[in-house]
Amino acid sequence: MTKTGPMRRLLDRLESSFDAVFTPRHNPLNQLGALGWFFYWIVLVTGIYLYIFFDTGLSDAYESLERITHAQWYAGGVMRSLHRYASDALVLIVVVHILREWILGRFRGARWFAWVSGVPLLWFIYASGISGYWMVWDQLAQYIAIATTEWLDALPFFGEPIARNFLRDGTLSGRFFTLMVFIHIGVPLFLLFLMWVHIQRHMRPRVNPPRALAVGTLMVLVLLSLFKPALSQAPADLGTVPAIIGFDWFYLLAYPLLERISGLALWGVLVFGSIFMLCLPWLGHTRRQPAAVVDLDNCNGCGRCVQDCPFSALTLEPRQDGLPFSHQVEVKAALCMSCGICAGACPTATPFRRNREMTPGIDMPHRPLRDVLKQSVTAAAALQGNERVLVYACEAGPELSGSEASDGFAVVRLPCVAMLPPPFMDYLLNRGHVDGIFLAGCREGDCHFRLGLDWTEQRIARERDPFLRRRVARERIARAWIGCAHGTRLNAQLADFRAGLPHETGDELTARSADGPVTRGAEHV
Repeated sequence: MTKTGPMRRLLDRLESSFDAVFTPRHNPLNQLGALGWFFYWIVLVTGIYLYIFFDTGLSDAYESLERITHAQWYAGGVMRSLHRYASDALVLIVVVHILREWILGRFRGARWFAWVSGVPLLWFIYASGISGYWMVWDQLAQYIAIATTEWLDALPFFGEPIARNFLRDGTLSGRFFTLMVFIHIGVPLFLLFLMWVHIQRHMRPRVNPPRALAVGTLMVLVLLSLFKPALSQAPADLGTVPAIIGFDWFYLLAYPLLERISGLALWGVLVFGSIFMLCLPWLGHTRRQPAAVVDLDNCNGCGRCVQDCPFSALTLEPRQDGLPFSHQVEVKAALCMSCGICAGACPTATPFRRNREMTPGIDMPHRPLRDVLKQSVTAAAALQGNERVLVYACEAGPELSGSEASDGFAVVRLPCVAMLPPPFMDYLLNRGHVDGIFLAGCREGDCHFRLGLDWTEQRIARERDPFLRRRVARERIARAWIGCAHGTRLNAQLADFRAGLPHETGDELTARSADGPVTRGAEHV
């Protein structure tokens, strides 16, 4: 069982409360990455519109934005406000996303690439936002310009102080705003490239939030733009020092620290903080499970495991062993998360064999399916009565309480419930080993291995190969996707499931099987 600390349990309870309000599919905490992309596109589209009407120049910049905001309030003003609020939302979403992934431990092992590639995104997001504030050239922009250039002057890279260019009108020209426009356009475009790199190792990454969530979020931003539009402050005046300014804490959180510590010290905090974040995947003692292993004697290169791997750790390559198949599967060990989803997708992972032991085409060395089957049959044999239930529980999911066998159920833990091949459920139910199967996993919409719950649901519903056969009574299979902090609720759902199981006679069990008679009792596997 994966250990869950208090922060993770607290997060799980918070997200469960969001599920109750938004539903799991539309829970914004489940869609942080997709919302980040959504806000980026809003910033990009509104930025293009604003650029069409923006004039560069010492006085033209401020005046053009005033015309956009007031003379064109119905379009340009809304666009400017959307640009501002979507930019703030992007920062908030990215920070929460990083914090959430850290709490959930989703930055180690093969996930290191997404984590490491995500840290530079913060720098580019802040560079994009801060350069945008400069272009307004109001008193806030003047403060940012002076503070930023003094901060840059703390570095030993510049021969002459940059800050003095913002102390007198004569030293500042329209070319400065042309440079700012170039930076404000170039940095977000490079940011887009980094965002693309960030998701490359994920199969089916979430880059678009559900339509209802996207529409609702956009409506909130539009209403906020209408009722509290983003406005410029007083125009910049290099002959005076801004005394009172409206502050944007989303982008300018570090600037008040310059009043307390030196610019060089602040650079040290940010640089070493970034280095620490980059090193997090390798800090601490974490044991990585071995990668999946392919058995070519039992692999026909069908590609189902390749299609189901959430982390693109499997590829189809030309066959090399002389068997009459065109392809074979190869494992990229550095990308494998050892979730076992690939094993659950293998058509050779079936217990309906009589001549030899089950050997799937792909399997997990630390948790082979042969051992899972033996453990399942042994645990089922210890159960008594007509409400015998075998629970397959995800290691990252909630923990059941009770004495198990004496309470009429037994628990088999898997790295992910999607590791369980559908033929296992068919075998255990239609051979009479158990009366019901209960699947317990991560919170709905937030599988620890991204797609495990989706694939499990689709296999049971016969929407994804390998299918669960039609002969398997669906009322004898229950699922509980409720997260790690709800063990009590899990026990209650299990009790309700056991109480509602139909009591069938041997003749009824035989009639339910489409492939012939069904017998109760354990047998050799």
